[in-house]
Amino acid sequence: MSSTFEDVKAVIMDVMKIDGDEITMETRFVEDLKADSMDQFFLIDGFCEKFGMTISDEDARTIRTVADAVHYIDSHRS
Repeated sequence: MSSTFEDVKAVIMDVMKIDGDEITMETRFVEDLKADSMDQFFLIDGFCEKFGMTISDEDARTIRTVADAVHYIDSHRS
């Protein structure tokens, strides 16, 4: 797995207060992790902080899975 995946996973574990054993690239934030709107906000905020980037509200709406987050971060890093 990529280091981006491991870092995204660490943010998810911290924000959602869960064990990361079952987090995969296919994991969906809402359906699988039961993330509500505040959880989603804190996940995006956590990704921004961890990776030193800004994710627009419009882009944040397209990040629905772990893979979406990893691909977005990898393609938008400065």
